[in-house]
Amino acid sequence: MATRSPSLYEAGPYAERREALANYFDSTAKQAWIDLTSDAKVSGIRATVRAGREEMRTTLLSWLPTDLRRTPVLDAGCGTGALSIGAACRGAEVTGVDVADGLVDVARERTPSFIGHGRIRWIAGDMLDPALGTFAHIVAMDSLIHYTPEDLVDAIEELSERCTGSILFTFAPHTRLLGAMHRVGKVFPKSDRSPAIVPVAEDELFDRLARLRGWVIGRTRRVSSGFYTSQALELVKCG
Repeated sequence: MATRSPSLYEAGPYAERREALANYFDSTAKQAWIDLTSDAKVSGIRATVRAGREEMRTTLLSWLPTDLRRTPVLDAGCGTGALSIGAACRGAEVTGVDVADGLVDVARERTPSFIGHGRIRWIAGDMLDPALGTFAHIVAMDSLIHYTPEDLVDAIEELSERCTGSILFTFAPHTRLLGAMHRVGKVFPKSDRSPAIVPVAEDELFDRLARLRGWVIGRTRRVSSGFYTSQALELVKCG
């Protein structure tokens, strides 16, 4: 009997990197991430990151349909849940998943008692787990920026098999500054450093995405706010 090839999320560099991220966000960075995603006072550096993330989240939500009633949406890498809650308030049936158990617990605690017609299912786990189901829209905000271009596109390809409408994700665009910082391992000053962000050349990424049959590239937008630089990209199902 033929042996099934392991999914990307089950083995290899992606799985190893995922486990490292889970450990980081559940231990070293947990409180800092809780503060960053709240209205708590933070350092000037983190304030720029907070502003950038808020602008990016607003952008991604604006790319989803206004009416999301009864629409299944996957928030892939939900963190403390702000995007999931925003989509649910527009009627979506959201699955918010993150590798960091502690952040999912925070997301669950922050869920408003009333979110209209929407619903949220919080799960601690991997965004690529096929057991999560199929979705009309998948959003991965800053959850793939720590992976190599190869693993990033492999992850998008796996997600595309469980999506019927659009995939919205972000990547770290390769700029001279970000590339230099990545090479010396100092994307953030020591006291504010997160796991290494992997810059991706836009042209290279687009070339790699061309292998996804049945999908076309839609909108793209870069957000830069101090120490936060991220680029949103929309993939749309066609045919």
